Amino acid sequence: MDLRLDGISVVTDGRSLVHELSLTAGDGEVVGLVGPNGSGKSTALKCVYRALRPTSGTVRVGGDDLAGLTMRHSARRIAATTQDGTVELDFTVAEVVALGRTPHLRGNQPLGRRERELCDRAMARLDIGHLARRSVLTLSGGERQRVLLARALVQEPEVLVLDEPTNHLDVRHQVELLSYLKGSGPTVLVVLHDLNLAALACDRIALLSHGQLVAAGPPADVLTAEQVAAVFGVTADIVPHPLSGAPQLLYSLDPPVVKGGVPSCP
Repeated sequence: MDLRLDGISVVTDGRSLVHELSLTAGDGEVVGLVGPNGSGKSTALKCVYRALRPTSGTVRVGGDDLAGLTMRHSARRIAATTQDGTVELDFTVAEVVALGRTPHLRGNQPLGRRERELCDRAMARLDIGHLARRSVLTLSGGERQRVLLARALVQEPEVLVLDEPTNHLDVRHQVELLSYLKGSGPTVLVVLHDLNLAALACDRIALLSHGQLVAAGPPADVLTAEQVAAVFGVTADIVPHPLSGAPQLLYSLDPPVVKGGVPSCP
């Protein structure tokens, strides 16, 4: 299912958080949003999973205007994990994961055999099956993050929206998650702070700065030394990954010399 952001802008208290952002994620594609803190990445995602309504512009899923769908319908098509996602109630891991089926069930309808199998597979995929009977309140931050990711997968979304999904995860689970996203089925829009992981995991990358799109395209076209210096204010040498060929950044502690300011996306 393709996802398209058509010129969305978000203005709050007279401040522009996102300005005329246009971006497309094709069916099954993994598109990463990268940029400094405050560049509008999370705000853009909120417009996709309907935590925010754009001040202007349109979000389309499979050609449908998201604003015209019921919340239940959009929840069947889009699943999300947020960077500040928490579970405050004393639910077991299995109970939290099962909440992902809510958009597909009516009232207090119990989980059927297929639903239980989906939950079991998602917990196995995220390596939390052994925690199924544990209270989520007793888990570490990384374990909770994997529980919320499993809940999102159980929704069987056509579009998966992830805001810093590797936050709190150890290296093994970061690599496993991002490896799974490639070719997993849903269209994925993901915010990542680690540019090297983004280059490895994403088909395309959108680079944001001050709420505007600076560049979008394959990782090698976006993560150039010049653009990284202009947007992030760091010096980096770009080298190919020895196995995948994806660009990898080797950072220097020396401040960059930036000429002409931040470039803008044509």
